Amino acid sequence: MAMGTSVGQNLLQRPTVERVAEAAARVRTNVARVIVGKDEAITLLLVALFCEGHVLIEDVPGVGKTMLARALAKSLDLTFQRIQFTPDLLPSDVTGLGFFNQKTQEFQFRPGPIFANLVLADEINRATPRTQSALLEAMQERQVTVDGETRRLSSPFLVLATENPIEQEGTFPLPEAQLDRFLVRIRLGYPEREEERLIVRRFRTARPLEEIGPVLPASEISEMGAICRQVFLSEAVEEYVIDLMRATRDHPSLALGASPRATLALVHASQALAAINGRHYVLPDDVKVLAAPVLEHRLIVATRGQLAGHSSSGVIAEILATVPAPVEDVNGVRD
Repeated sequence: MAMGTSVGQNLLQRPTVERVAEAAARVRTNVARVIVGKDEAITLLLVALFCEGHVLIEDVPGVGKTMLARALAKSLDLTFQRIQFTPDLLPSDVTGLGFFNQKTQEFQFRPGPIFANLVLADEINRATPRTQSALLEAMQERQVTVDGETRRLSSPFLVLATENPIEQEGTFPLPEAQLDRFLVRIRLGYPEREEERLIVRRFRTARPLEEIGPVLPASEISEMGAICRQVFLSEAVEEYVIDLMRATRDHPSLALGASPRATLALVHASQALAAINGRHYVLPDDVKVLAAPVLEHRLIVATRGQLAGHSSSGVIAEILATVPAPVEDVNGVRD
Protein backbone atom coordinates (compact mmCIF):
# COMPACT_ATOMS: atom_id res chain seq x y z
CA MET A 1 0.00 0.00 0.00
CA ALA A 2 1.52 3.30 -1.09
CA MET A 3 2.54 5.85 1.54
CA GLY A 4 2.31 9.64 1.11
CA THR A 5 5.53 10.25 3.03
CA SER A 6 8.60 8.19 3.78
CA VAL A 7 8.62 5.89 6.77
CA GLY A 8 11.63 7.67 8.22
CA GLN A 9 9.74 10.96 8.39
CA ASN A 10 6.85 9.37 10.29
CA LEU A 11 8.57 7.10 12.78
CA LEU A 12 9.66 8.23 16.23
CA GLN A 13 13.25 8.08 17.34
CA ARG A 14 13.78 4.85 19.26
CA PRO A 15 15.22 6.51 22.42
CA THR A 16 12.01 8.58 22.78
CA VAL A 17 9.77 5.50 22.75
CA GLU A 18 12.23 3.69 24.98
CA ARG A 19 11.52 6.30 27.66
CA VAL A 20 7.90 5.16 27.70
CA ALA A 21 8.92 1.50 27.78
CA GLU A 22 11.36 2.06 30.64
CA ALA A 23 8.85 4.09 32.64
CA ALA A 24 6.16 1.44 32.13
CA ALA A 25 8.56 -1.31 33.19
CA ARG A 26 9.37 0.55 36.43
CA VAL A 27 5.69 0.97 37.24
CA ARG A 28 4.86 -2.65 36.42
CA THR A 29 7.69 -3.92 38.60
CA ASN A 30 6.67 -1.66 41.48
CA VAL A 31 2.97 -2.59 41.35
CA ALA A 32 3.92 -6.27 41.04
CA ARG A 33 5.51 -6.01 44.49
CA VAL A 34 1.93 -5.77 45.76
CA ILE A 35 -0.24 -7.40 43.09
CA VAL A 36 0.71 -10.97 42.15
CA GLY A 37 0.37 -12.37 38.62
CA LYS A 38 -1.64 -9.55 37.03
CA ASP A 39 0.90 -8.10 34.58
CA GLU A 40 -1.67 -7.92 31.78
CA ALA A 41 -4.09 -5.91 33.93
CA ILE A 42 -1.31 -3.55 35.02
CA THR A 43 -0.34 -2.99 31.39
CA LEU A 44 -3.94 -2.20 30.46
CA LEU A 45 -4.09 0.35 33.29
CA LEU A 46 -0.96 2.02 31.91
CA VAL A 47 -2.46 2.01 28.42
CA ALA A 48 -5.54 3.79 29.76
CA LEU A 49 -3.46 6.26 31.74
CA PHE A 50 -1.26 7.21 28.77
CA CYS A 51 -4.38 7.50 26.55
CA GLU A 52 -6.20 9.66 29.11
CA GLY A 53 -8.90 6.99 29.23
CA HIS A 54 -10.84 5.29 32.01
CA VAL A 55 -11.07 1.68 33.17
CA LEU A 56 -13.96 -0.59 34.14
CA ILE A 57 -12.99 -3.59 36.28
CA GLU A 58 -15.67 -6.27 36.30
CA ASP A 59 -14.93 -9.00 38.81
CA VAL A 60 -16.00 -10.62 42.05
CA PRO A 61 -15.05 -9.12 45.45
CA GLY A 62 -11.71 -9.85 47.02
CA VAL A 63 -9.48 -10.31 43.95
CA GLY A 64 -7.46 -7.13 44.54
CA LYS A 65 -9.26 -4.36 42.64
CA THR A 66 -8.85 -1.71 45.34
CA MET A 67 -5.31 -2.84 46.12
CA LEU A 68 -4.40 -2.54 42.44
CA ALA A 69 -5.76 1.02 42.26
CA ARG A 70 -3.91 2.08 45.41
CA ALA A 71 -0.65 0.49 44.25
CA LEU A 72 -0.86 2.31 40.91
CA ALA A 73 -1.59 5.62 42.63
CA LYS A 74 1.39 5.23 44.95
CA SER A 75 3.70 4.19 42.12
CA LEU A 76 2.85 7.37 40.20
CA ASP A 77 2.53 9.70 43.20
CA LEU A 78 -1.11 10.39 42.32
CA THR A 79 -3.76 11.74 44.68
CA PHE A 80 -6.26 8.96 45.36
CA GLN A 81 -9.93 8.94 46.36
CA ARG A 82 -12.31 6.02 46.76
CA ILE A 83 -16.07 6.45 46.38
CA GLN A 84 -18.29 3.64 47.64
CA PHE A 85 -21.36 3.85 45.41
CA THR A 86 -24.67 3.12 47.15
CA PRO A 87 -28.32 3.78 46.21
CA ASP A 88 -28.47 6.83 48.55
CA LEU A 89 -25.32 8.48 47.15
CA LEU A 90 -26.05 11.94 45.71
CA PRO A 91 -24.36 13.62 42.72
CA SER A 92 -22.98 16.28 45.09
CA ASP A 93 -21.28 13.49 47.07
CA VAL A 94 -19.21 12.91 43.93
CA THR A 95 -18.69 16.37 42.47
CA GLY A 96 -18.76 18.53 45.60
CA LEU A 97 -21.12 21.31 46.64
CA GLY A 98 -21.37 24.98 47.41
CA PHE A 99 -22.14 26.08 50.97
CA PHE A 100 -22.46 29.31 52.91
CA ASN A 101 -19.60 29.88 55.32
CA GLN A 102 -21.08 31.76 58.28
CA LYS A 103 -17.64 32.74 59.54
CA THR A 104 -16.63 34.52 56.31
CA GLN A 105 -20.21 35.33 55.25
CA GLU A 106 -19.39 34.02 51.78
CA PHE A 107 -20.38 31.08 49.60
CA GLN A 108 -17.59 28.54 49.18
CA PHE A 109 -17.09 25.39 47.16
CA ARG A 110 -16.18 22.13 48.87
CA PRO A 111 -14.57 19.82 46.27
CA GLY A 112 -15.85 16.26 46.08
CA PRO A 113 -13.71 13.14 45.73
CA ILE A 114 -13.79 13.47 41.94
CA PHE A 115 -11.06 16.14 42.33
CA ALA A 116 -8.27 13.59 42.55
CA ASN A 117 -5.85 12.14 40.03
CA LEU A 118 -7.10 8.56 40.45
CA VAL A 119 -10.70 7.99 41.51
CA LEU A 120 -11.88 4.50 42.43
CA ALA A 121 -15.63 4.31 41.83
CA ASP A 122 -16.38 1.14 43.80
CA GLU A 123 -19.48 -0.84 42.74
CA ILE A 124 -20.59 1.93 40.42
CA ASN A 125 -23.72 0.02 39.36
CA ARG A 126 -25.15 0.29 42.91
CA ALA A 127 -25.73 4.05 42.51
CA THR A 128 -28.84 5.52 40.91
CA PRO A 129 -28.67 6.67 37.27
CA ARG A 130 -28.74 10.29 38.46
CA THR A 131 -25.55 9.81 40.46
CA GLN A 132 -23.95 7.70 37.72
CA SER A 133 -24.58 10.54 35.26
CA ALA A 134 -22.60 12.89 37.50
CA LEU A 135 -19.54 11.01 36.30
CA LEU A 136 -20.32 11.55 32.60
CA GLU A 137 -19.16 15.15 32.33
CA ALA A 138 -16.19 14.46 34.58
CA MET A 139 -15.02 11.45 32.56
CA GLN A 140 -15.54 12.95 29.13
CA GLU A 141 -14.88 16.66 29.60
CA ARG A 142 -12.56 16.42 32.65
CA GLN A 143 -14.55 19.11 34.40
CA VAL A 144 -17.60 19.45 36.65
CA THR A 145 -20.25 22.14 36.78
CA VAL A 146 -21.68 23.01 40.20
CA ASP A 147 -23.99 25.97 40.85
CA GLY A 148 -23.44 27.17 37.29
CA GLU A 149 -19.65 27.34 37.64
CA THR A 150 -17.37 24.99 35.72
CA ARG A 151 -14.24 23.70 37.43
CA ARG A 152 -11.42 21.79 35.79
CA LEU A 153 -10.33 18.48 37.27
CA SER A 154 -6.82 17.46 38.23
CA SER A 155 -4.39 16.26 35.59
CA PRO A 156 -3.70 13.39 35.12
CA PHE A 157 -7.21 12.08 35.76
CA LEU A 158 -8.22 8.42 35.74
CA VAL A 159 -11.54 6.90 36.82
CA LEU A 160 -11.29 3.24 37.76
CA ALA A 161 -14.80 1.88 38.25
CA THR A 162 -15.63 -1.59 39.57
CA GLU A 163 -18.65 -3.83 39.06
CA ASN A 164 -19.63 -7.13 40.65
CA PRO A 165 -20.94 -9.32 37.79
CA ILE A 166 -22.45 -11.90 40.15
CA GLU A 167 -24.61 -9.84 42.48
CA GLN A 168 -27.27 -7.98 40.48
CA GLU A 169 -29.90 -7.40 43.17
CA GLY A 170 -30.39 -3.70 43.93
CA THR A 171 -28.15 -2.53 41.08
CA PHE A 172 -28.62 -0.13 38.17
CA PRO A 173 -26.88 -1.32 34.97
CA LEU A 174 -24.72 1.32 33.35
CA PRO A 175 -26.28 2.74 30.15
CA GLU A 176 -24.49 2.26 26.84
CA ALA A 177 -23.54 5.95 26.70
CA GLN A 178 -21.61 5.63 29.95
CA LEU A 179 -20.05 2.27 29.13
CA ASP A 180 -18.71 3.78 25.90
CA ARG A 181 -16.70 6.27 27.97
CA PHE A 182 -14.53 3.54 29.46
CA LEU A 183 -11.48 2.92 27.31
CA VAL A 184 -11.00 -0.67 28.47
CA ARG A 185 -12.70 -3.30 30.59
CA ILE A 186 -10.52 -5.55 32.74
CA ARG A 187 -11.16 -8.84 34.52
CA LEU A 188 -8.62 -9.85 37.15
CA GLY A 189 -9.86 -13.37 37.83
CA TYR A 190 -8.75 -15.76 40.56
CA PRO A 191 -5.01 -16.36 40.97
CA GLU A 192 -3.30 -19.61 39.99
CA ARG A 193 -2.35 -21.96 42.80
CA GLU A 194 1.30 -20.85 42.98
CA GLU A 195 0.26 -17.21 42.74
CA GLU A 196 -2.11 -17.66 45.67
CA ARG A 197 0.66 -19.34 47.66
CA LEU A 198 2.88 -16.29 46.97
CA ILE A 199 0.06 -13.96 48.06
CA VAL A 200 -0.23 -15.79 51.39
CA ARG A 201 3.50 -15.66 52.01
CA ARG A 202 3.85 -12.03 50.91
CA PHE A 203 1.01 -10.70 53.07
CA ARG A 204 1.39 -13.04 56.04
CA THR A 205 3.91 -10.89 57.89
CA ALA A 206 4.21 -7.71 55.81
CA ARG A 207 2.16 -4.94 54.22
CA PRO A 208 3.68 -4.49 50.77
CA LEU A 209 1.42 -1.55 49.86
CA GLU A 210 2.96 0.54 52.64
CA GLU A 211 6.48 -0.28 51.45
CA ILE A 212 6.28 0.95 47.84
CA GLY A 213 6.88 4.52 46.72
CA PRO A 214 6.71 6.59 43.51
CA VAL A 215 8.76 5.39 40.54
CA LEU A 216 7.39 7.81 37.91
CA PRO A 217 6.50 11.47 38.62
CA ALA A 218 2.88 12.35 37.87
CA SER A 219 4.13 15.39 35.95
CA GLU A 220 5.65 13.10 33.28
CA ILE A 221 2.46 11.17 32.52
CA SER A 222 1.14 13.75 30.04
CA GLU A 223 4.50 13.68 28.26
CA MET A 224 4.32 9.89 28.05
CA GLY A 225 0.86 10.24 26.52
CA ALA A 226 2.10 12.73 23.93
CA ILE A 227 4.85 10.31 22.90
CA CYS A 228 2.30 7.49 22.54
CA ARG A 229 0.12 9.61 20.24
CA GLN A 230 3.08 9.98 17.85
CA VAL A 231 3.67 6.24 17.47
CA PHE A 232 3.51 5.39 13.77
CA LEU A 233 0.32 3.79 12.43
CA SER A 234 0.69 2.48 8.89
CA GLU A 235 -2.15 2.77 6.42
CA ALA A 236 -2.40 -1.01 6.33
CA VAL A 237 -2.98 -1.28 10.10
CA GLU A 238 -5.37 1.67 9.97
CA GLU A 239 -7.45 -0.16 7.34
CA TYR A 240 -7.35 -3.30 9.50
CA VAL A 241 -8.82 -1.43 12.47
CA ILE A 242 -11.58 0.03 10.32
CA ASP A 243 -12.35 -3.42 8.86
CA LEU A 244 -12.74 -4.81 12.38
CA MET A 245 -15.07 -1.99 13.41
CA ARG A 246 -17.26 -2.36 10.36
CA ALA A 247 -17.42 -6.12 10.89
CA THR A 248 -18.98 -5.55 14.34
CA ARG A 249 -21.68 -3.34 12.77
CA ASP A 250 -22.57 -5.96 10.15
CA HIS A 251 -22.44 -9.03 12.41
CA PRO A 252 -25.85 -10.78 12.58
CA SER A 253 -25.45 -11.63 16.29
CA LEU A 254 -24.97 -8.00 17.37
CA ALA A 255 -27.69 -5.41 17.94
CA LEU A 256 -25.11 -2.65 18.46
CA GLY A 257 -21.67 -2.54 16.88
CA ALA A 258 -18.62 -0.45 17.71
CA SER A 259 -18.92 3.34 17.46
CA PRO A 260 -16.38 5.73 15.88
CA ARG A 261 -15.33 6.54 19.47
CA ALA A 262 -14.44 2.86 19.83
CA THR A 263 -12.38 3.06 16.63
CA LEU A 264 -10.33 5.93 18.02
CA ALA A 265 -10.03 4.16 21.36
CA LEU A 266 -8.58 1.05 19.72
CA VAL A 267 -6.14 3.12 17.65
CA HIS A 268 -4.89 5.18 20.60
CA ALA A 269 -4.68 2.13 22.87
CA SER A 270 -2.68 0.25 20.22
CA GLN A 271 -0.26 3.17 19.92
CA ALA A 272 0.21 3.21 23.70
CA LEU A 273 0.75 -0.56 23.87
CA ALA A 274 3.36 -0.37 21.10
CA ALA A 275 5.23 2.36 23.00
CA ILE A 276 5.01 0.43 26.29
CA ASN A 277 6.56 -2.53 24.48
CA GLY A 278 9.36 -0.29 23.16
CA ARG A 279 8.20 -0.10 19.54
CA HIS A 280 7.82 3.05 17.48
CA TYR A 281 5.12 1.52 15.23
CA VAL A 282 1.84 -0.38 15.71
CA LEU A 283 1.57 -4.02 14.73
CA PRO A 284 -1.66 -5.90 13.93
CA ASP A 285 -0.90 -8.01 17.03
CA ASP A 286 -1.26 -4.86 19.18
CA VAL A 287 -4.76 -4.41 17.76
CA LYS A 288 -5.63 -8.07 18.34
CA VAL A 289 -4.47 -8.00 21.97
CA LEU A 290 -6.57 -4.91 22.74
CA ALA A 291 -9.67 -5.74 20.69
CA ALA A 292 -11.47 -7.58 23.52
CA PRO A 293 -10.63 -5.15 26.38
CA VAL A 294 -11.59 -2.14 24.24
CA LEU A 295 -14.69 -3.53 22.51
CA GLU A 296 -16.41 -6.15 24.73
CA HIS A 297 -18.29 -3.69 26.94
CA ARG A 298 -19.34 -1.53 23.95
CA LEU A 299 -21.13 -4.25 21.97
CA ILE A 300 -24.70 -5.44 22.53
CA VAL A 301 -25.60 -9.00 21.56
CA ALA A 302 -28.99 -9.29 19.83
CA THR A 303 -31.70 -11.49 21.32
CA ARG A 304 -31.28 -14.16 18.65
CA GLY A 305 -27.55 -14.12 19.27
CA GLN A 306 -28.11 -14.66 22.99
CA LEU A 307 -30.47 -17.55 22.26
CA ALA A 308 -27.75 -19.07 20.09
CA GLY A 309 -25.31 -18.81 22.99
CA HIS A 310 -23.22 -16.01 21.54
CA SER A 311 -21.42 -13.42 23.69
CA SER A 312 -19.60 -10.20 22.86
CA SER A 313 -16.24 -11.88 23.59
CA GLY A 314 -17.11 -14.78 21.30
CA VAL A 315 -18.17 -12.45 18.50
CA ILE A 316 -14.90 -10.49 18.79
CA ALA A 317 -12.90 -13.73 18.63
CA GLU A 318 -14.84 -14.76 15.53
CA ILE A 319 -14.25 -11.40 13.84
CA LEU A 320 -10.52 -11.50 14.63
CA ALA A 321 -10.38 -14.98 13.09
CA THR A 322 -12.18 -14.00 9.89
CA VAL A 323 -10.95 -10.46 9.13
CA PRO A 324 -7.54 -10.79 7.42
CA ALA A 325 -4.69 -8.97 9.15
CA PRO A 326 -2.00 -7.21 7.11
CA VAL A 327 1.49 -8.64 7.02
CA GLU A 328 3.96 -6.18 8.52
CA ASP A 329 7.71 -5.85 8.23
CA VAL A 330 9.90 -4.56 11.06
CA ASN A 331 9.16 -0.94 10.18
CA GLY A 332 5.40 -1.31 10.33
CA VAL A 333 4.85 -1.15 6.55
CA ARG A 334 3.04 -3.80 4.57
CA ASP A 335 5.25 -6.18 2.62
